Amino acid sequence: MASISSPTLHFSTELKFPFDPSHRRRRSSTVAPSSSSGKTVRSRELIAVRYRRRASVPSSSSLSNAVLNEYTTQDLVEDYNTPHPPQPEVQSRIWRWRGHSIRYQCCGDSGPALVLIHGFGANSDHWRKNIPVLAKSHRVYAIDLIGYGYSDKPNPRDFGDDLFYTFERWATQINNFSVEVVKDKAFLICNSIGGVVGLQAAVMQPQICRGIVILNISLRMLHIKKQPWYGRPLIRSFQNLLRNTMVGKFFFNSVATPESVKSILCQCYHDTSQVTDELVQKILQPGLESGAVDVFLEFICYSGGPLPEELLPQVKCPVLIAWGDKDPWEPIELGRAFESFDSVEDFVVLPDVGHCPQDEAPHLVNPLVESFVARHAMPSAAST
Repeated sequence: MASISSPTLHFSTELKFPFDPSHRRRRSSTVAPSSSSGKTVRSRELIAVRYRRRASVPSSSSLSNAVLNEYTTQDLVEDYNTPHPPQPEVQSRIWRWRGHSIRYQCCGDSGPALVLIHGFGANSDHWRKNIPVLAKSHRVYAIDLIGYGYSDKPNPRDFGDDLFYTFERWATQINNFSVEVVKDKAFLICNSIGGVVGLQAAVMQPQICRGIVILNISLRMLHIKKQPWYGRPLIRSFQNLLRNTMVGKFFFNSVATPESVKSILCQCYHDTSQVTDELVQKILQPGLESGAVDVFLEFICYSGGPLPEELLPQVKCPVLIAWGDKDPWEPIELGRAFESFDSVEDFVVLPDVGHCPQDEAPHLVNPLVESFVARHAMPSAAST
């Protein structure tokens, strides 16, 4: 659901380290539309703003004076007041991967394959509002990354000095899952750090990925490269304190409660009415399993690995980035820099939505995913 810099179990000031603001510099060719220039589409409510780059517009042109394309109400929003047929049944299954049990959910028996990838501290239940809807015309798989949800949680200390929970390992898990379970090329639909996982997977095995939809990707603000040289020793000392003393477990226990989880979710959801008791339990319950604390502490101390801006130039498939503009953890002003990459065909603003659009605003996200997939899906043997 979120990254170290914006975790599902958000750490407020405890994990806010100084960082060099110079990393916010965009590529010189970036011309991002300003929020004041975006046209909005309305029916019963504000829906979304979409920007598309066109080859006919010179890169030096100011895109802030025009919205190049926008979705209509019919394109984006299902009328949820209209009766719908029963939704397909969602099944929960176990996949054995490298000796570990991996929980995944699946639904739908025809159409292009979609693999849904959650964020930090979350699990495949965070896609519960998306799976049955998308499964009406797609084969949908939502996976619990190893270490999260109801997948196994190996103790990282059993692997010596090597980090176990890394983006490369999760990306390998996704690619192996596509080959062994999906048995087809897939579109990756990702939230927060799941976006980094999806990009890494596409870079490692580009022949498997058809396209990527990224929702509020983690900017990884606590990455070591984004810290000033004088702050790096402090970061390492704090990480060692968390991992190697009782401070870390005390900290975990203080946030792994219903009250704390609800408070954290209310920070990152703009519409706090969506933070229900059901959601709190979906997020919290797997985090109380044996081994969860060690996974938690290892990842919040993981300040290396890839950055989104390093992966995007290497991605060969089309990428759509959608961003809830009320995300307090991953500011949209920084996210706009990503639309300058060649692989990014669209940057969609989701008005009045926070860090987890798939759960807070599924009426916006589901049609967006369907539209993107429809544009890029090609017939395959497995989907016919």
